Amino acid sequence: MEKQTERIEFETMLLGRHSLNAHLRRPDHLERSAYLVLRRLGIEGPMSIGELSDAFGLDASTVHRQTAAMMKADLVERIPDPGGGVARKFRITEEGERRVRADRDYYVSALDRVLHEWTAEDVQTFAAYLQRFNTDLEVREARPWPRPSPTEARP
Repeated sequence: MEKQTERIEFETMLLGRHSLNAHLRRPDHLERSAYLVLRRLGIEGPMSIGELSDAFGLDASTVHRQTAAMMKADLVERIPDPGGGVARKFRITEEGERRVRADRDYYVSALDRVLHEWTAEDVQTFAAYLQRFNTDLEVREARPWPRPSPTEARP
């Protein structure tokens, strides 16, 4: 008899294979790492290298390389800490907001196409279980991801 966790493992493996990015044909689509950083900055506001490193569980040098590329592409800018701290922080630029919004709109449209035959109740239940699953993973890793309120869901 198949364990249900084996079925979940298989399905999450397949979910990771179905990257919505693969269908994104716009020349200015964002790399996945940039999309994640921009979404985080859009929800949480300006963050330092150290804060981003902690949030993503990445080495500071990796985050530095990512943010340097994002600065070169005018997706983020460095600013003094609004709270008066010593470390400079990264803030999403207007161009970063525009591009993350375009990619997010594409992803939502792609999901709408996949789920178009699902009932509203099924979509709501699926969303709730995904959130519960992710939240449980975040608790285990001690790395929570802030969630926007429904009215703040953009960018």
